[in-house]
Amino acid sequence: MKKIFFGLLIPYITMILFCTPVQATDINHGENVFTANCSACHTGGNNVIMPEKTLQKDALSINQMNSVGAITYQVTNGKNAMPAFGGRLTDDDIEDVASFVLSQSEKRWN
Repeated sequence: MKKIFFGLLIPYITMILFCTPVQATDINHGENVFTANCSACHTGGNNVIMPEKTLQKDALSINQMNSVGAITYQVTNGKNAMPAFGGRLTDDDIEDVASFVLSQSEKRWN
């Protein structure tokens, strides 16, 4: 009985020690980050600098920006007229704002 107990206990402890929990994104926080950092150029999902590159679902798909990973990369590193926010925002801020953008593109920026 002790062998079975320890045989199950050791893998369980190992799993607890070496597995990191998946961090859930916070859409509400993402909205706050968006309002403070992105809304000057992207109000209502639009783009005042490059009007054809909106944050609407179809435009994100055309520009291969239709995943949290792609949006996170763009926000972190910038591209063309968009500045990089990697030095200004935390990784969590960027992931949250990317999740917010993607969720709003599904809703058509209501």
